[in-house]
Amino acid sequence: MNDTVFKLFKLSSSGYCCTQIMLKLALDAEGKENADLLRAVSGLCRGIGGRQKSCGVLTGGLGILGLYGAKGEDTEFPKQNYSKMTEEYMEWFVEEFGSEECRDIIGVYNFADDTGRDGYMVKCGDILLKSYEKVIEILMDNGYEYGSREG
Repeated sequence: MNDTVFKLFKLSSSGYCCTQIMLKLALDAEGKENADLLRAVSGLCRGIGGRQKSCGVLTGGLGILGLYGAKGEDTEFPKQNYSKMTEEYMEWFVEEFGSEECRDIIGVYNFADDTGRDGYMVKCGDILLKSYEKVIEILMDNGYEYGSREG
């Protein structure tokens, strides 16, 4: 089992949702923690507010790209390639999984049924892995060093 698959399993087993897992992996790659960020993105879980709309893996990947390329301070501007990276990721995601929406990707699922949480995470595990790897690829193709936003 590769290291990322183990991390995905561990984070899922700890109760993180897909959006949080994507961002936690990015923070871990930098050796950072940011519980406030993870709490803030929890509203994007399970397809935005549990309504199975925009997939949490999609929004989590966009969040990682935002960590590297988006505006975050008064004196900053988005990096020139930020929009291109987000567009590339979104186009790839829809082509790879057939939709942007959680409901379409994993099928109708009652998230209120806590006993089934592991069932949807099994479906989402491959989506998480492929998407996380794609985000890293996009960043590297655009001149970023994944795991280091300092430069």
